[in-house]
Amino acid sequence: MIRSLPELEVAGRRVLVRVDFNTPLTADGDVADDTRVRAALPTIRHLLEQGARVILMSHVGRPKGQANPKLSTRAPASVLAALLEREVLHTDDCIGWGAKKLAQDLPDHGVLMLENTRFHAGETAGDESFAKSLSELGDLYVNDAFGTCHRAHASVSGVAAHFQGRRAAGFLVKTELKRLGALMDKPARPYVAVLGGAKVSDKIGVIEALLSRVNKLIVGGAMAYTFLAAKDEEVGASRVETDKVWLAKKLLDKAETLGVEVLLPTDHVVSTSFDADDQARATRQLEPGWMGLDIGPKTAERYGAALMSARTVFWNGPMGVFEKPAYAAGTKAVADALAASEAYSVVGGGDSAAAIAKFGLADQVSHVSTGGGASLEFLEGKTLPGLSALEES
Repeated sequence: MIRSLPELEVAGRRVLVRVDFNTPLTADGDVADDTRVRAALPTIRHLLEQGARVILMSHVGRPKGQANPKLSTRAPASVLAALLEREVLHTDDCIGWGAKKLAQDLPDHGVLMLENTRFHAGETAGDESFAKSLSELGDLYVNDAFGTCHRAHASVSGVAAHFQGRRAAGFLVKTELKRLGALMDKPARPYVAVLGGAKVSDKIGVIEALLSRVNKLIVGGAMAYTFLAAKDEEVGASRVETDKVWLAKKLLDKAETLGVEVLLPTDHVVSTSFDADDQARATRQLEPGWMGLDIGPKTAERYGAALMSARTVFWNGPMGVFEKPAYAAGTKAVADALAASEAYSVVGGGDSAAAIAKFGLADQVSHVSTGGGASLEFLEGKTLPGLSALEES
C-alpha cells in the first residue's frame, strides 16, 4: 500500500518533498520550459494550504557529483516563486549545517528549495549516509517526482526508508499510476502502441511487454530501419543497429505468432545528411547514400488511420528528427491523429511529450506522462525503486 498525500497530517511539520525540477535551461541559465515545475504545483499548494513547512529537493542535469553553478536549482526555484507568488528560500548545499538551519527555522507555509542533490556523488550511488543526511531535514517524506522513480537514488528511494509510516506519494505520482495503470488493466481495444526514437536496444523490454497486450504496433524513427533491415529491405544510409537486426527479426516473429500487426514505414523523407535540409524529399525507395529522417506522407496517412480506429493508444518516441521542420511532418501527423481520436491516449514522456507540446496538442490527449524512462519501465512491469520505497506493510 502506498499512502496518498491527504493521509498525512502535515500542519506545522517539515515535509521533505522529492520533486522533478530537472528543467531544460537556456544558455543564460534560465528555465526554458517550466512544465515540470507546474506539474508539482498541486502537491506543493496542498501542503502550503494545510500549513506545512515545505522543503523541496531535486536534481538538475548531470553534474556527476561536482558542484556546478550552471546546474543550480536556483533557476527552477525562481520560477516556482513566481508561480506561487511567494518567497522560495534556497540553500547553498542540500545537506550540512546551513541546510539544517534553514529547514529548522522555516515557518509554517514556508518553502525551501535545496541545492542540486546531484552535486554529491552519493545521490546517484544511492549512498545511505547521504540519504540519512537528507532525511534529517524533514519530519515527513513525499515523493512527487515520477520521472525519477525508476532510479535507486538517495533522494528517491534511500530517503524514503527513513520515514516508515510517515511517507506518501504526491498527487503527480498518484495520477501517473492511475493513468499508466489504465494501459495495463483491461484496456479498451483495439489497443495500438506507437514507438519511435533512435534505438531498438533502448526499448527491447517495453516492446516485448507490449506485444503481449496490443493489437497493433506502429514503429517509426531511426529504430524502424533496424526492423526494415531485419526484413531484408533496402535502408540506404539510414541508421541501423547492425548488432540488433537479429533481435528485430525475433520481435517481428513474436508479433506474428501473437497475431499483432506491426506497421513499418513504406515511404520516407530522406536526405544525404542530418544537416542537408535543403535536400529533403519524400521517396518510396531508399537509395545508397540517402538516409531516412522521417516517415513519408503515405506512411503518415496509414499510421494516422490506424490511430483513428484505436480505442487505446500509447505513444513513446518521435517518427523522425522532429526538431527540424523538414522532418517534423510524420511526428505531427501522429500527434494530430491522437488529438482527433476518441481513444484513451497516453504519451509516454521524453521526446514525444516535447513534440506534442511543440505542436500545441498536449491538452487534447488523455495524459502526457512526466516520466519517459519511468513510464517505459512501469509498462514493462518492472519494480520502480521510488515506488517500492513508499510501500507500507
